[in-house]
Amino acid sequence: MTARIIDGAAVAASLRARLAEKVAALPYRPGLMVVLVGDDPASAVYVRAKDKAANAAGIAAQTIRLPASTTQADLLARIAQLNADAAVDGILVQLPLPAHIDTQAVVEAVDPAKDVDGFHPLNVGRLASGHPALVPCTPLGVMRLLGEAGTPLEGARALIAGRSAIVGRPMVSLMLAANATVTVAHSRTRDLAAECGRASIIVAAVGRPGLIRGDWIAPGATVIDVGTNRLPNGKLAGDVAFAEAAQVAGAITPVPGGVGPMTIACLLENTVTAAERRRNPA
Repeated sequence: MTARIIDGAAVAASLRARLAEKVAALPYRPGLMVVLVGDDPASAVYVRAKDKAANAAGIAAQTIRLPASTTQADLLARIAQLNADAAVDGILVQLPLPAHIDTQAVVEAVDPAKDVDGFHPLNVGRLASGHPALVPCTPLGVMRLLGEAGTPLEGARALIAGRSAIVGRPMVSLMLAANATVTVAHSRTRDLAAECGRASIIVAAVGRPGLIRGDWIAPGATVIDVGTNRLPNGKLAGDVAFAEAAQVAGAITPVPGGVGPMTIACLLENTVTAAERRRNPA
């Protein structure tokens, strides 16, 4: 068996095009503000990509760049200004923040209605309770890719390898909402290979290159690789041993070109969703 490759770049491009059409029909322009503190090179590249994609979709996106010396009080004051700005529908504070700033305090300072990262405790709680919420972008992207792959979720055995607040935990909530039977694996799971073998869907978000081997995977399973690991040679690698897994799985995402492009596309989707909910309350 040779797995079908799930082209995240193509799915993301299609989603961005649909969002651009939707935005063009709105009587207003959704506004997205990104706050970047410090000069982390990876964050700067990612923020530029967000700005470019958002503006191409018709979203009014801007980035506030603050020095690494910015105090927590100053950052919280800036967020309060954005919360109060009626033209701003989405606020994203780029992580990681400098060590002297309390990340959780910053996350909690963002208006939950404008929390397009989906990290605010209110959104986390609503998602876990099965209520409408702004969903973290990467897990939302994973769900879109599973839909593109035509993978049945209802009743399926899904293994989430990873329990982070950014990917693993929200993935559990989304899979449960789709009526999948969910298992969570992590660093203390005793037999990860056996857990993988029981699953028809694997979402790998551990942060260890090549951890999940091809012979761990059930034939025909759908494998979504969220891992983005920089190897010593500078190349990116996922958490799944791709060449091995592709000989067993039914469908699989590559790294790069799989989940990554979906994260930004789903940020745009969240921004439009936030704008619609704020400006057209039911």
